[in-house]
Amino acid sequence: MPTPVPPSADQTSEIGRITRPLRLSEEVSADLQRRITRGDLKPGDRLPTEQTLGKIFGVSRAVVREAIARLKADGLIETRQGSGAFVALAPKTINLRFWRGAGPELHELRDIFELRVMVEGAVAELAARRRDKKDLKAMAEQLRIMDAALAEGRDGTEADDNFHIAMARATHNAYVGRLVEFLGRHFSDSRKLSWHGTRHGLARPQEAQREHRALLEAITAGNAQAAFCAAQDHLRCAAESFGIKLALDLERALPAPAPAATKTRSKR
Repeated sequence: MPTPVPPSADQTSEIGRITRPLRLSEEVSADLQRRITRGDLKPGDRLPTEQTLGKIFGVSRAVVREAIARLKADGLIETRQGSGAFVALAPKTINLRFWRGAGPELHELRDIFELRVMVEGAVAELAARRRDKKDLKAMAEQLRIMDAALAEGRDGTEADDNFHIAMARATHNAYVGRLVEFLGRHFSDSRKLSWHGTRHGLARPQEAQREHRALLEAITAGNAQAAFCAAQDHLRCAAESFGIKLALDLERALPAPAPAATKTRSKR
């Protein structure tokens, strides 16, 4: 077993104090994760104690404990009874966490929107094929809640999340529903930006609500192709509000309407 090697004073001083008030545990875990990825903290290295890390980051021991638990759940940290926390010798899981703190870099936000197109477009298609009355009612209820939030100038992100979760459940595939519920917690921040992150006040949420309604109409009609395109349009417009152009190879156009059938008279 490698001899535990705590970070040097120079290493720990470089971590810096975290001062942002939101999601401190996520920011602490993100900072430690970056150091692990860069190799500043190597497999087998022992982390400083909770108390020491709390002083380094300027946070409570409870925040540090939560950050360590997050890294442990990701398989990056191992805890040993009576010995403390160590960098895992080999990561056990794939880490899938999006940005922390004030906001993403533009390229990160673009990648998130691309991922949402791939996931939510496919979900919308299957939901259009499998939805039932209960599913449609659940989606309509979340639209109603978002309408109320818009009318009252409130944040409708939670209802926005729930709308997309209800759409995933309409696929009647338990794993799809659970996947979207998991990803939805990460996608939620990009939705929140649409409600609050643009310069146009409520203009973008109002547009998004029209897009949600078009999506529900396509699913209600059982039109899988239109549902995919409605999801695609919704995400393209959201991305464009931040100056992001989604790649053309993601797009799928609605098929041209079939020509009207002509009746021919049988010859007698």
